[in-house]
Amino acid sequence: MQKLNVVCVGKLKEKFFADAVAEYTKRLSRFASVRVCELPERRTLAEEAEHILRELRGTVFVLAVEGKKMSSEQLAAAVGAQCSAGREMTFVIGSSCGLDDAVKRRADVLLSFSDMTFPHQLMRVILCEQLYRAFMINAGSTYHK
Repeated sequence: MQKLNVVCVGKLKEKFFADAVAEYTKRLSRFASVRVCELPERRTLAEEAEHILRELRGTVFVLAVEGKKMSSEQLAAAVGAQCSAGREMTFVIGSSCGLDDAVKRRADVLLSFSDMTFPHQLMRVILCEQLYRAFMINAGSTYHK
């Protein structure tokens, strides 16, 4: 089974965000084994980077505003290529303060969802939904209209 890792800094405090992530990870479970790794915020981005780098596995997608923007279909193609190659994937969401350059340099793909700024808790929901959408697109489902 495909392995997906979501590495994030900070805990989801709001129940509605946690419920949404739980729903999408449940939906994703038919396609992949999903591991969400929540790391505590540290005093500096460099300290956070040390802990993030230890959790990276397979092909690493780092969410960063300066990254490449993809449509849902393009993300589905990127995810599909990794699945076809049997590669584990890790997606990284930094803290509200961002990410250290060491994490960005380690990325195989720097990925931007928008020029807008989103709360990192909401970004986790958006990422999980887009991963589910990617798998549904690749499965030929009507979920993606």
